[in-house]
Amino acid sequence: MPSTEEPPLSARPATAVVLVLALHALGWGVLLASAAAGAEDARGGSLVATGLVAYALGLRHAFDADHIAAIDNTTRRLLDRGLPARNVGTWFALGHSSVVFALSVVLAAGAAWVVKAVTADSSLLHQITGVWGPSVSSGFLLLLAALGVGTLISRGRGGLPGGPVWRVLGVVERAVDRPGRMFAVGLLFGLGFDTATEIGLLALAGTAAATALPWWIVLALPVVFAAGMTALDTVQAAVAFRAYSSPSAGRRALGGYSTWMLLASVSVAVVVALVQLAGVASALWGWTGPVAWIAELPIADLGIALTVVLLGTWAGVLAITAVRRRTALRRRSA
Repeated sequence: MPSTEEPPLSARPATAVVLVLALHALGWGVLLASAAAGAEDARGGSLVATGLVAYALGLRHAFDADHIAAIDNTTRRLLDRGLPARNVGTWFALGHSSVVFALSVVLAAGAAWVVKAVTADSSLLHQITGVWGPSVSSGFLLLLAALGVGTLISRGRGGLPGGPVWRVLGVVERAVDRPGRMFAVGLLFGLGFDTATEIGLLALAGTAAATALPWWIVLALPVVFAAGMTALDTVQAAVAFRAYSSPSAGRRALGGYSTWMLLASVSVAVVVALVQLAGVASALWGWTGPVAWIAELPIADLGIALTVVLLGTWAGVLAITAVRRRTALRRRSA
């Protein structure tokens, strides 16, 4: 029987708030202090503008479909298993942004070739990471989707599916049994460097390094990027947590609430994984036809769509629960 006691790092929602605030204070503190010191040579405004671009890239990256699907499905799975499920998005974002920060450290040390190796389509590093990142994220999403299907089957049969495949899936699932383990998942996702936001941030850091800006300014950019991404991923995880642990009265009122939420999150995970795998197949083996068509499907807004669905459904649960409570109070007072 899994323990429902949360580990110290994930037991309090305040942990995520402190981490997000610390990233904002560190990144923006360095940039604003450097901007104030260089205001007399017109460099101050440029630093602030660069910081805003890095922050905007982090905010946008938080809504990438594979990230939202991973955070949403992991939160649901942990809640289904009676395990700690808070701050999943925080740890995922920290792990993901740590890869960008590590590359920025290399840039600050003077290795400008890293940006070209990561961003150039013809480079071996870009080709390897372009396969690795989507493959890892797709595999993880398909694992979560399969486990979600297993949950649906168990509801209909009154027990979990049997067989060696489900036992293997269970072993893999147990590796992520707390929010802190999502740091490693986010790190593996980040090794792909296959998104425009990550490449854009590295290009910013590379430009800053090439213009002989101090190393602390170069390193402040990925911290600001991480602050934006971690803030929104933390909010997304909080929304998922509340949506999947809403009051039972509201769930009954909506009828099929948990099944609807499960189907929505699993469907998004499968679609994102298939599109990414089709892209890998097209890039590696030049597949055309249906595979190439799937690879071109626009999934950039799927993460936002899933968040809207969660918010709308959660709001519906809260509204129906509030109406039922008011009705019950009126009957008691009558």
